[in-house]
Amino acid sequence: MTLVSEAVARYHKLIESEPYIDLAWAHALQERIKSEKLDGRPVSPVLRPHLITQKDYAALVRASETLLSAIARVEKLALDTPALLGRLHLLPAEKMLAAVDPGYSTVGITALLDATIHDGSIRFTGFNSEAPAGVLYGDALSELYYEAPPVKQFRKKYKLQKMGGAKHLLAGLLKAYKEFGGKQKKPNIAIVEFKAPFAAASSDHALLAGFFANEGYATEVVSPEQLEYRNNVLRKGDFNIDILYRRIKVQEFLVRFDLNHAMVRAYKEHAVCMVNSFRADIGSKRVLFDLLTDEKITGKFPAAERRAISEFVPWTRLVQAAKTTYKNRTVDLPEFVMKHRAKLVLKPNDDSTDLHPVRGADVDDAGWEKALRQAMRTPFVVQEAVEPTHSVFPLMQYGSLIMKDMVVHLHPHAFLGKVYGASSWLSVAGSSGFSTLTGLAPTFLLEGK
Repeated sequence: MTLVSEAVARYHKLIESEPYIDLAWAHALQERIKSEKLDGRPVSPVLRPHLITQKDYAALVRASETLLSAIARVEKLALDTPALLGRLHLLPAEKMLAAVDPGYSTVGITALLDATIHDGSIRFTGFNSEAPAGVLYGDALSELYYEAPPVKQFRKKYKLQKMGGAKHLLAGLLKAYKEFGGKQKKPNIAIVEFKAPFAAASSDHALLAGFFANEGYATEVVSPEQLEYRNNVLRKGDFNIDILYRRIKVQEFLVRFDLNHAMVRAYKEHAVCMVNSFRADIGSKRVLFDLLTDEKITGKFPAAERRAISEFVPWTRLVQAAKTTYKNRTVDLPEFVMKHRAKLVLKPNDDSTDLHPVRGADVDDAGWEKALRQAMRTPFVVQEAVEPTHSVFPLMQYGSLIMKDMVVHLHPHAFLGKVYGASSWLSVAGSSGFSTLTGLAPTFLLEGK
């Protein structure tokens, strides 16, 4: 039995015994979540945190940072090489914005990876150049769970360590601003987002704005409609903006606005330090992993990076009618994809509400053939499937304690290429649709005493 499985079994036994079995503590925890305004986004109702050993986390950090270095190298190659940039299937406007120098050298200041850990074995199935979602939620949830009665009792046997990320996010913003040439000692920060019609005031961005303000940086959450640009200053009303913390994808922005928008003009004229820059969105194209696993591109990368790609990244190719290589042999890609359905997954190049990944093991041959036809028409990648991480979590449903098999999506958070913490997103195993049980769980590092 591993340290984690032993600890989880002990924790489950603890909450199934007196005095915790009546769930009064769980009701109190849910009330604290509401009172701290943490119920404005999906927060999973699980009654225990996700646990990672210090050893596994150290290995995850090493692997992530080596891979992040390789990804940064591929991104810069793509920006400098039109043929490689073309392989990423950018929209014309995305390509134009990617060509604009943001004023600092790092393509993406913030990012996250999609990771799985099985018995110490690490695999990365994706990379996202967006700022890690839920940084403040994760920090705040960890504080609440850490002091929950059964967790306090559990800590008499095991040592738990919280993982904070908000300070590292702020440090990344300020470092980018300094390299950008910003002159303000305490720059004003705007967090730009699309505001939903009935958005709760307790959004992660509102919490983040409060954190930045407490650290001494005037911050407002703004929507693109509120921005104006004149006299070389981007502003919302009387609030002048020095750092624009972008929480909007380029494609989502382009659906609603054109390239004459105030935010774009201020960015192109270097009137505002935007983090992440518009060019960072090339990292969110799933075809990036095609470039990463193409030895013609990475063959001269440092040995450590090539080893990390080989060990941790599943084989990935853009779906097209072409020959390619798989384990040093040449294959016809569409024929190979059809033949090896059970071990492959098809993923759209861009995250989309209309197109979703299709796992070959979850459909029959006819369903797979249909998915492949779709993938040939719209930019998709095919990737070797990685078995998701499963874990049983206790939940409170209708006032009762139940145990449920959940899939754990582990996201290491990266700031300037260094990993500081991780978030754990849970979904119901075997569910393909929306579930109210999907959401964020606090993540702790685990040690025995």
